[in-house]
Amino acid sequence: MNVAVTGVTGFLGSAIADLLRMRGYRVRGLSRSAGSELRGRGIEPYAVDLSDRDRLTAVFHGCDAVIHTAAKTGIWGAECDYYRVNVLGTAQVVAACRAAGVTRLIVTSSPSVVHHGGDLDGVNESIPYPRRFLAPYPKTKAEAEQLALAANGPGLAVVALRPHLVWGANDPHLIPRLVQGRLRGTLRRIGHDDKLVDSTYIDNAAYAHWLALERLSNYDSPPAGRAYFIAQGEPTPLWSLIDRFLESAGAPRLDQTKMIGYRAALTLATLLETVYKLPGFKSEPPLTRFVVHQLATAHWFDLTAARRDLGYKPIVTLDQGLERLRAARCESTRASARFDLPLESSIHAAETNRCRAEGNPPLRLGDVHHLADQASAS
Repeated sequence: MNVAVTGVTGFLGSAIADLLRMRGYRVRGLSRSAGSELRGRGIEPYAVDLSDRDRLTAVFHGCDAVIHTAAKTGIWGAECDYYRVNVLGTAQVVAACRAAGVTRLIVTSSPSVVHHGGDLDGVNESIPYPRRFLAPYPKTKAEAEQLALAANGPGLAVVALRPHLVWGANDPHLIPRLVQGRLRGTLRRIGHDDKLVDSTYIDNAAYAHWLALERLSNYDSPPAGRAYFIAQGEPTPLWSLIDRFLESAGAPRLDQTKMIGYRAALTLATLLETVYKLPGFKSEPPLTRFVVHQLATAHWFDLTAARRDLGYKPIVTLDQGLERLRAARCESTRASARFDLPLESSIHAAETNRCRAEGNPPLRLGDVHHLADQASAS
């Protein structure tokens, strides 16, 4: 089977492409600047902009399925930028699938599309989209999800997956942000409650996409036209989970005594958002209302539908995933030692990749030493 994967150089897209290759699929990898290193992994690289429907159609031609993971992620930025990539880009992918004769489309969505600011305690897919959103990412992902699912019909079967908080070794998003916040002293516990939160180890997220590909036989098969929550199925108190992430990544545990109340955090976030919208501010504020709600509410999900229709069951437990994260960090530390690099190099590498992705100057190793010293002294 020939499968095209958009966003193939991203964390999830890369893992999906590698899993498909391991299972014998022929994979075409699409990204804005597909690197030649993909060929070494058995993936055909294609540099494609999501706005170029003709180019997408040409690359999709001869493919049986498309897995669309490409998206603009983040907690801050102009809504038009998110809309262009997440909504219009998804519309172009759908149109290109039809034009190229692709019969299956798996779209990567997000549980944030149903986050209304309150607790999501064991909710299932019947929960409606909220009337308003606190950030452009969930808003545009919700619109993209609805657009894609509406395209399900004769000739094109569509399913959407909502993996929650994807993490693992080489994670360029969640773990580095937590480590950065801890080392810089900007990560604070919000509120007295320790709400339950679920997450998704990267291998489980990729596995769920493969299952959807296998189960999506036609437009009236059980998964077609539906969205599914994907997670570990191991709801964990949020701040305990954050401490476990930090420890596995080699960072100090959070100082639980340094806490900010929920209402105070929300007031501060509102003020910061107002200030950072003023001319001259190009970076994102250190705290937003969306982040406050995410850190102060429960979000774990009923996975019954995914188990029933996709046959989904996590292949890596939370404990196993954390052990793999620790092992990857130790290997990175050993590699750093061979080249006489500081022990914080694994943190530095993740931070450097994140800074480059955001167009900012990369963090110097000396800066990481300084931050680590500050964290140890606090």
